[in-house]
Amino acid sequence: MNRIQSALEALLERIDTPAPIVLADVMQENIDRMQAFATRNNLDVRPHVKTHKCVEIGRRQVKAGAVGITAGNVGEAEVFAAAGFDDIFIAYPVWAAGTKGPRIRKLAETTRLRVGVDNVAAINALADAMGDNPGLLQVVIEVDCGARRSGAPAEAAGELALAARNRGLVPAGVFTYPGHGSAGPDARKRAAEDQNAALVTAVRSLSAVGITPAVVSAGSTPTVEFATNSVITEIRPGEYVFNDLNNTRLGACTEDQIALFVAGTVVSDWVPDQVILDIGTKALGREGKPDIGYGAIAGTNAVLSKLNEYHGFLPLPAGFRPSIGTVLPVVPNHVCPVVVNFEEYIVTDSTGATLERWPVDARGFLN
Repeated sequence: MNRIQSALEALLERIDTPAPIVLADVMQENIDRMQAFATRNNLDVRPHVKTHKCVEIGRRQVKAGAVGITAGNVGEAEVFAAAGFDDIFIAYPVWAAGTKGPRIRKLAETTRLRVGVDNVAAINALADAMGDNPGLLQVVIEVDCGARRSGAPAEAAGELALAARNRGLVPAGVFTYPGHGSAGPDARKRAAEDQNAALVTAVRSLSAVGITPAVVSAGSTPTVEFATNSVITEIRPGEYVFNDLNNTRLGACTEDQIALFVAGTVVSDWVPDQVILDIGTKALGREGKPDIGYGAIAGTNAVLSKLNEYHGFLPLPAGFRPSIGTVLPVVPNHVCPVVVNFEEYIVTDSTGATLERWPVDARGFLN
């Protein structure tokens, strides 16, 4: 029996399902391992809190040595700033319209705030939002390194940084996201090499206009072990804190490093060779596809083949026949979409001896 199964067995009479269970000792090992990697490679860790959205976990990351946090939007940043986090990077090309302009200005007045930008229009909108105090806000130029998501061409970084400086904002540096490293095990290193090349080009582009970057920021959990180019100053992994099936498939973690699973109960078994769990898309999200399934039962080779909103369809492999009422540990393909579905974590350790409840503080904050 692995530690996920052991912990769940000890919790059975104390939880309702579906429920996200966090193994705090495994999570802490993940935090400490990433921090040690960064220290060995002279890197700062700025973890992305969108993975967990939990103030208590963020505090543990900072206590371990993180220089600050990465947020995905203004709302997440506000939640963590209100909890005392004072060094926040919104790694997203925010458009400062509606209430976002005043909110960003307020955050910049109380924290060291950095905001991602990849175009001149966004730079001008942020500068306008800052009014007479644009120098309170730092911007970080996002460049694309092959993920084809947001991000300017690397060679345009200097032009954008100069535009920010001309508007009174502080161009702090550059960042990128090697999302194409999640395409498969062989893609991780190639994507990290693309990331390195893009960041080197971006830094040269800044230097050409007389700007020396204070931060050169890289991601992500699948590619972080290859983010060791000397130009990089900071890493922004998120999923590493919990890990998931996708990262095990990529080789970015082992099964023993998975720190979150969702407990689900067998509630129906009328269909031959299949049971239904009380765990569907409203608990797990929609991450998955038929060839890999939509979540796996820890310690077995059983995988969910289909999800409805509240139903999980589990075909039964030979020798595995859980009865009605059996509680099973479901490991998600991608952990981030799971977190937003719950108001709190059930927190224990690998023995299941302890039980705490930690709020998912930034749940629902999407703008």
